Amino acid sequence: LPPTMMRRAHQSLLRGAMPRRLLSTQRPKTLTFNNINPRAASARYAVRGELVIQAMEYDRQLREAKQQGKPSPLPFDKLVMCNIGNPQSLNQQPITFFRQVMAMCEYPALARDPEMSKMFPADAVRRAQSLLKEIPGGTGAYSESQGIRVIRENVARFIEARDGCPATPDNIFLTEGASQGISVMLHMITKTPGQDAIMVPIPQYPLYTATMALVGADLVPYFLDESKNWALDKSELESQLRQAQQRNQTVKALVVINPGNPSGACLSRENIEQVIRFCEANNIVLFADEVYQTNVYNPERPFTSFKKVVSELKSDVELLSFHSVSKGVVGECGKRGGYMEITNIDPTVKAEIYKVFSIGLCSNVVGQIMVDLMVNPPKKGDESYESYTKEVDDLYNSLKRRAAKLAEGLNSMTNVSCTRIEGAMYAFPCIKIPQKAVQAAKEQGRAADVLYALELLKATGVCVVPGSGFGQKDGTYHVRTTFLPPENEMEACIKSFKEFNDGFMAKYA
Repeated sequence: LPPTMMRRAHQSLLRGAMPRRLLSTQRPKTLTFNNINPRAASARYAVRGELVIQAMEYDRQLREAKQQGKPSPLPFDKLVMCNIGNPQSLNQQPITFFRQVMAMCEYPALARDPEMSKMFPADAVRRAQSLLKEIPGGTGAYSESQGIRVIRENVARFIEARDGCPATPDNIFLTEGASQGISVMLHMITKTPGQDAIMVPIPQYPLYTATMALVGADLVPYFLDESKNWALDKSELESQLRQAQQRNQTVKALVVINPGNPSGACLSRENIEQVIRFCEANNIVLFADEVYQTNVYNPERPFTSFKKVVSELKSDVELLSFHSVSKGVVGECGKRGGYMEITNIDPTVKAEIYKVFSIGLCSNVVGQIMVDLMVNPPKKGDESYESYTKEVDDLYNSLKRRAAKLAEGLNSMTNVSCTRIEGAMYAFPCIKIPQKAVQAAKEQGRAADVLYALELLKATGVCVVPGSGFGQKDGTYHVRTTFLPPENEMEACIKSFKEFNDGFMAKYA
């Protein structure tokens, strides 16, 4: 949000939370918008911005009408929150085995009760008992700051099986989702605010630019090529690095999101090698954001981890790899579980990383257990294996079908084009917005894609994120939308989107 709109939003929230008569008698606030850290004020996080604030207001109106037995005061009966990859908020069911184990870990008496064998499969009971043995204090006690040892061992085994190369639990940190590890490392890598810089793909996930604003790191964007399905171009990396050096910026790190968010593209093995060699040659630390590694829908472009290629190339590039339980088919966003693996990091820096994590004591233990379940699911021969495999396959195949259906629906609109969705949970279609709408948005002090998204929300209840929140080439407009609504509702969502788009184009023709 622009600063003026942010101030208005703050004032509105304040008025809603406190009677006016109290406001008039209180002393002036010591902490105000004008005297907080300006870096906090400058941070932008589009997926929870103006659109979501408006959606929350619509949600309040819908709930009030329902409570009073009145019809919806809006053109729609419910909101469809396609602004964020939050699968279970859109009715994706949790994986049964994971929640069975979690129930017993949260209430250990269940795992000790002999009657549980009648309620839960034997392998779920065994897993809960095994985990509780390694966590004497249960989920309510702090763990080691780096994370529970046995879970880090299971993460290491998962990486070794995936990549065919060694991994050690000593280089793994269990984190609050992937976001905590990314945030910690961006803070640690930025020594000189206003000079140190991070190379980030455009379009990008705004966690990066928001955190960089907080720590004072400069953005060096490198643009992905939409005409080639959001491909990464080595010459673009080299060009942007040269320009940064001419501005006397010190490029400390390069971020790669693979599969891409919001682009949905998957990197080729050749691209991965190019990035590694580029970072080697220029002494740049590599951030590999790989939280969507299970969400790959193009069999011709399978997921390959940066750790695997670094190992096979025998590269000494400094690599930070991130994974999460929030995405894939697990979709446990609220559990806040993830891990970071460090590769080729100086031991003295590793000690400092441990110290910084220890300041926060530990990541939440429930999230750590969910990481264990993600990397060490039921195996063939286990009692839950067949039911677990069916659940996972059904979820994956449904996501794959929804991705194809959404891309097809978007491409059926005359002014919209969408690249093939190879991975992740999003489409990032390009929208040709009429000049009249661009001018109307300008008069409101908004980007044209913000106007488009706001009018889409107002007309249909579908909440998406404007492309300007992720970055895009000048003169182009996009929105990011998930394809997470239930499969039986996708046709209606696409139809609603298309009808709105036709009306928008007619209105601003």
